[in-house]
Amino acid sequence: MNKLVAPLLASLLAAAPALAQHGQLHHSTPIQVSQAKAAAASEGVVQKIDKTAGKITLKHGEIKNIGMPPMTMVFQLKERALLDKVKVGEKVKFFAEQLKDGSYAVTAIEPAS
Repeated sequence: MNKLVAPLLASLLAAAPALAQHGQLHHSTPIQVSQAKAAAASEGVVQKIDKTAGKITLKHGEIKNIGMPPMTMVFQLKERALLDKVKVGEKVKFFAEQLKDGSYAVTAIEPAS
């Protein structure tokens, strides 16, 4: 696991019980880019959205946390509801992870400000 990802995941997992206890973590709300993920977020432009397949095509810059150079690529989404937050042609900030099967998935995405 990337040297930066392991501490990030550890801190997020450690914070989850406290957030849940204070009512700040709700499973029914859409996933938002956390402050930790925002620091590692990549930027791109939405090229295509396939809601049926739960996939998004992004023309993106370097994705440092997974060592990926700039390119245009189709990503799975961890949750299809993330597709409702963006539209084709929009500049976005996103966080992608490599899954155990070797594929890549976007786990958080939002319009770039």
